[in-house]
Amino acid sequence: MAAKETTPAQLIDAKIKDLGDWRGETLAQVRALIKAALPDVVETVKWRGVPVWEHNGILCTGETYKAVVKLTFMKGAKVKDPKGLFNASLEGNARRAIDIHEGEKISATAFKALVRAAAALNRKA
Repeated sequence: MAAKETTPAQLIDAKIKDLGDWRGETLAQVRALIKAALPDVVETVKWRGVPVWEHNGILCTGETYKAVVKLTFMKGAKVKDPKGLFNASLEGNARRAIDIHEGEKISATAFKALVRAAAALNRKA
């Protein structure tokens, strides 16, 4: 009998739990917002454990560092960001990121709109 495989969702759950601090809480919050914005989003894990959300291609990644949770949108340079959520990786031609530091909050409405805009861009491609 084959060993039970761990799903990407279970791996992300474990990562959140293992972080055990504000980074895990922040990652869980943005994950919930992504799922609320796009209920059919596909969760994967790539690059040695980085959570990735896909919808007709990669939408964004959720990297955790000591001082920041970084949400990198692969096609962020082409996504309209009327609320100015992108605050990192602003110089590139493709990606844009949102760095969330301890104690910072992100607008749920603006973030969900950004996720939907990224998904719409992926659908066009």
